[in-house]
Amino acid sequence: MDDTVNDIVVEKAVRPERVLSGPWLDVIASNLDYHRATFLWKCQGLSDAQLRQRSVPTSTLTLLGLMRHLQGVERAWFQRALAGTTPHFFPYRTYLTPEGEEWYDESDPTPATEVYADYLKACDESRQFFTDVTADPGRIVPNPEFGDTDVRFVLAHVIEEYARHTGHADLLREALDGTTGE
Repeated sequence: MDDTVNDIVVEKAVRPERVLSGPWLDVIASNLDYHRATFLWKCQGLSDAQLRQRSVPTSTLTLLGLMRHLQGVERAWFQRALAGTTPHFFPYRTYLTPEGEEWYDESDPTPATEVYADYLKACDESRQFFTDVTADPGRIVPNPEFGDTDVRFVLAHVIEEYARHTGHADLLREALDGTTGE
């Protein structure tokens, strides 16, 4: 029997309907959940091995690496930047890129099912923080990467992270098995 069929990590991703008008924070929260689900949609039906596969020969990116990165995005921006707390990051193996940035090492042996569970947990944690950390969208947030920003910028940046990395995921998935989507 084919192990890839028995080893499916993300069974089904359901993208929620987006809020298209109304209070700005409702629209933003809705769009964040839509982008989270869209990323998982690009990963659905794949095995641990497939999620680890470098499907674009000129890139070191994998779908599992993007999932590790996005859990970090959730925790860094919602917990550390907006809530001012110290998040619990799963101790994934990392390395420094030639540009001096930390990235997730694809040789990390953590099973994809655990990475997926950690990603879901990070998204749930962000949802729990959302109302409190967005109560004042104009609040200035110290930001070592961009300089001081307001909450609106941080929320836009998280959506930017998802948009960029979901685009990467789309290309990785198409190269992996030909599956395409919007």
